[in-house]
Formats: sequence, structure tokens, C-alpha cells
Amino acid sequence: MAEKKRYPRLLDISAAGSQSLFLFGPRGTGKSSWLKEHFSKALFIDLLKSSIYRKLVADPSILEKLIPPDFTDRIIIDEIQKVPELLNEVHRLIESKGYRFIMTGSSARSLRRKGVNLLAGRALDYRMHPLTCIELGEDFSLETALRFGLLPMIYQVTDPKHYLESYIGAYLKEEVMQEGLARNIGNFTRFLEIASFSQGELVNYSEIGREIGVDRRVVTSYFDIVEDLLLGIKLPVFAKRAKRKLSSHQKFYFFDVGVYRELRPKGPLDSVQEMDGAALETLFFEHLRAYNDYFRWGFEFSFWRTADQHEVDFVAYGEKGLYAFEIKRKRHISPFDLKGLQAFGEDYEMAKLFLLYGGDEVEYHQNITVIPYQQTLFELKNILSGSDASGF
Repeated sequence: MAEKKRYPRLLDISAAGSQSLFLFGPRGTGKSSWLKEHFSKALFIDLLKSSIYRKLVADPSILEKLIPPDFTDRIIIDEIQKVPELLNEVHRLIESKGYRFIMTGSSARSLRRKGVNLLAGRALDYRMHPLTCIELGEDFSLETALRFGLLPMIYQVTDPKHYLESYIGAYLKEEVMQEGLARNIGNFTRFLEIASFSQGELVNYSEIGREIGVDRRVVTSYFDIVEDLLLGIKLPVFAKRAKRKLSSHQKFYFFDVGVYRELRPKGPLDSVQEMDGAALETLFFEHLRAYNDYFRWGFEFSFWRTADQHEVDFVAYGEKGLYAFEIKRKRHISPFDLKGLQAFGEDYEMAKLFLLYGGDEVEYHQNITVIPYQQTLFELKNILSGSDASGF
């Protein structure tokens, strides 16, 4: 085991004040550790502990009996989706006793699908993501991040590959099998491998179904499971005030580049360039989503692809503006590499256009700013916040 080091997280829940809240995020992103560090006097109820789980799943009203008399600090319920019926009891205790809860979970969406009580606005919604380059600071290594991802434990263990193997196995066992989310775990495991080939690509449900040997509707349900567990996200086409015919397909990304790389089968016929290109996009998207949630900017993310093959990897749209990002591995940019952003800029003149590449210098190609990839990761907060500190 490597020397453990705590990295300061960008998550800030101070705006919640004394209000109860949900903290959602995939397993392993550091939710529990962060809460224990920041709320040392809180009552911590861990639903992954079998004895606690069995009591509360049998009788949710026992929750009140676990709280000491006259308790005034926070009550943390870890992995609330394990016993969603507890939310009715939480609701009652907030109203009758004035208790303040923090509830962690792997998905708000899966709770909504079960039709459970999400406290009708009595609890705010926060998100935890894998680490970012800002949080890692001088310990950030682009090579390490692209190979093993940004889950916090990657930076605490001596064998990050073994950790990722165990992480994926734990998700299959604990989340998919125990929750009964997929009837055939073998098909679902195969699906995860096949889906890794769709990383950053247009999703073809019928083709994936043929490879696995299942109906298209089953594939659609598998993608829903992945999204419910916050393991991945489907990216829609940006179609606001569209001036051209656009693709009707969505793109897909696993939430962390290390998870993607571990799921992706590798052999002598697999293209390293293809995997590395998807990894660069995934790492960038991780940072986009994390900053958007931590700083509560409210951007909607999408990609842009026209019927005549003009494409932009990521579009961020919201009250703070319209931003388009294209990502290239190469160290030298050609005029052809700019065509997608140029076409997008013609249709959306207000957009700020950026191309991230493997070179070392910032370049300006008319209205397109070309920036070294790693520099963009560190400058992204300033770019999307509209700060002049980035200089772009």
C-alpha cells in the first residue's frame, strides 16, 4: 500500500447550511471518506454493513431508535439506495424531530425509478466525481490519469490495475446482481466489454445486440442500468436552432477513463491510437462534468455532428455561454483538423471555440484557440467560469 495522502476536494456544501442533502456519485469517488473527514461528530449509518442493513430493510422505523436522544449533529446514511424505503422515515424525522440528514448514494435516477420519496425539495442535491487535476495538484500525471483514471484509491495503492479489476467486479456483484438489475449477468458482463468499444462513438444498439446475442431493447436497458449506477453517460446531439441536418444517434462515455481502459478488451489487433483518443476525450469530459457540478454552473453537455460528417467532440451550453471543444492527439494541427469547429462557428457565431492538442504552444486560428491538452485541463475552470485569468 502506498503512503496515503488526502487531496482537498472541490466539493463545497456550505451553501446547504443546516438543510438536509443528498450526495450522489459512483462508488469509489470518495463520498464516505470526505463526509467522515468533514463531519467527525456525525452519526454514521452504513447500509453496506450487513447487520444494519438487515434491521432497516426489515423495519425502516428502527432508524429512529439508532439516533441518540437529543442528538443535534448530522445523521449520515451511506448508500441510501440499498434501503430506499428509509426515505419515508427520513422525511418523517425531518418534519417531526428537525433532524438533519446527509444521504449518499450511487444514483438519484435509480431511486426515482423505484418511485420512492426524494423528500420533495427538503434535501439539496450534490455530486461527487473522481479527482481532478486541480485537486491532485503537483501529483497529477497525464500519463497515469490516461491509463488508470482518477478514482482516489488509484493514488493510494501500489497496484492500480488490480484495484480497477476489483472495482469493476464489485460493481457487477454488489450493484447489478444484488439489486437484480440484469437477469443475465453473463450477457451484462459481455455488454460492458462491447460498450467500451462505443466509448466516445455513436451508439448503435442493434449492432451491440447482435454481438451479444440479445434484443435491441435489452441493450437499451443495459445502457439505462449503466446510467442509473452513474457508471456512464449518454451524450445527446446539440440541436438548438439547428441550421443543418444532424446525426440522430447519441454518444456514450464511461464516467472514468481508468474504468473504460480496464473494461476495454485489448489484443494485437486493437488500435492503441483509437484507445488513446477515446481516453483523452473521457478524461476531458470527466473534468467538464466535475467542474460543472462543483461550481454549479448549470451547463448542459452534448456533441455536434452533421449529416455531412462535420463534428465537434463536446458542446457546453448554459447561461454562462456556448463553448465548443475538439480534441486531437497530434502535436501539429492541420487546416482539416479545424473544419468541425469552423462549421460550428458559422452556425453559432457567439460560440467560443477551442481545440485541444498534443503540442506545447497556444495558437490562434482566427476565432479558434488551439491549446495544449494538459494546460486546458488546468485552465478549464477559468475558461468556463468566464474568468479573464485564463487569458483566452
